[in-house]
Amino acid sequence: MTVTTITLNNGVEMPALGYGVFQTPPDETATAVSEALRCGYRHIDTAAAYANETGVGKAIAASGLARDEIFIETKIWISDYGYDETLHGFEKSARKLGVDQLDLLILHQALPSAFDRTVEAYRALETLLADGKVRAIGVSNFMPDHLEQLLGVAKVVPAVNQIEVHPYFQQPELQRKNSEHGILSQAWSPIGGITFYRGGDKSTLEDPVILAIAKAHGKSAAQVMLRWHLQEGRSVIPKSVKPARIAENFDVFDFELSQQDIAAIDALETGVRGGPPPEAITLEAFGRAIPEE
Repeated sequence: MTVTTITLNNGVEMPALGYGVFQTPPDETATAVSEALRCGYRHIDTAAAYANETGVGKAIAASGLARDEIFIETKIWISDYGYDETLHGFEKSARKLGVDQLDLLILHQALPSAFDRTVEAYRALETLLADGKVRAIGVSNFMPDHLEQLLGVAKVVPAVNQIEVHPYFQQPELQRKNSEHGILSQAWSPIGGITFYRGGDKSTLEDPVILAIAKAHGKSAAQVMLRWHLQEGRSVIPKSVKPARIAENFDVFDFELSQQDIAAIDALETGVRGGPPPEAITLEAFGRAIPEE
């Protein structure tokens, strides 16, 4: 099976489809990541705030795969923003993951109430990039105004902005802003899990438009949504701990959606965000210490 890769704005190649471990319990992470690697995933997305980087590292070490065969992406949490703090945040994550170099390191959120700390954190990422400790750097959940503020002082344009994107919440303005600057839009909750995990009354997996397209292609609703992202040029990081779903989410490279299919999914936009409003992210509300080990 040929897995699509995306060339980032600094020339680094990244598998377009990754495996995410958001909310995966630490004691289940190694098993789940091992299964993903067995299925063929070669891009793993984690974060310091997920508290499961150690499990990811154990699975990678046990996989028998060469280090350069696996693209490792993780995120610095807001509690570790600031220049020296972020450098130390990298050291903590690298130690837990059991590697000397990360493929992609990103800031997990903008911190609008203390944007100077966000800028200093990004400056640390630039240092890590210059020193060869990371191969690419980026951001997550940055809105257009956050990007403009950052780009006004940054030396390196972020390679990635990881944002909430699924059929019910597509952030077209933000995606356009990313594209204008050569920043890849990477979708978290790409199959709309946030629309049903948190008790929402609409589930993308049960949407009649998506189900009709899935039936026409002999695929699942989740596979159709992942294919939609890939054909629109986004990176995706679906998550599951169920082996059958892990395999299903990877099996999306043997069919093509028509332009009519894509337009029909695009038309499902509701404008309703599932995750926390970016402007609500503060240290007081969301700060928590990231352990050393």
